[in-house]
Amino acid sequence: MTTRVTADTTIGPGDWDDRDLDGETFQRVHFVDLDMMETADDRAVFEECTFSNVRLNVSAHESAAFVACTFRSCSFFDATFRGCKMTGSTFAGCTFGLLKVDGGDWSFTSLAGADLRGSTFDGVRLREADLSGAKLEGSTLRGCDLTAASLRQTDLTSCDLRGSDLSTLDPQTVTLHKATIDPHQATIIATALGLQVRA
Repeated sequence: MTTRVTADTTIGPGDWDDRDLDGETFQRVHFVDLDMMETADDRAVFEECTFSNVRLNVSAHESAAFVACTFRSCSFFDATFRGCKMTGSTFAGCTFGLLKVDGGDWSFTSLAGADLRGSTFDGVRLREADLSGAKLEGSTLRGCDLTAASLRQTDLTSCDLRGSDLSTLDPQTVTLHKATIDPHQATIIATALGLQVRA
């Protein structure tokens, strides 16, 4: 049965007990010091929730929504998000090793300075996301909508960017060493550098 937890409730280690998240809705709930490793949820909804020191390692989320949530000092090692909505959420002091994001909407998220090395974003909407100063060395950003995303001082070394919208990327403010791009993106970057592309 679907339940709703609201009204600024705090859930700590003694209140969790590996509960089933499928279809549940949480609004303005504070999750503190929880072990949510290997948690699986289908269509759970979190609205304006705060996660502090929560371990989400190897968790799997399907069509879930984390709207305007705040994540502080959380761990997402090998976590998977498929078709999830993360709009307007903020991440601070989190770890993301081997994070996998397949589709979904991560627009307006703040991942400034995040260490996302080795992570995969495939077909993700990242409009106006803040990725400034993020480390994406060896990561994958394939087929992503990066329209108006902040990429200043972002490290894209050896990053696979094929199929992503790079129309607002300033190649002089990011690190693109050994990044993989497609011919269309090469034209966009060359034009941004003031070069003339001719057949």
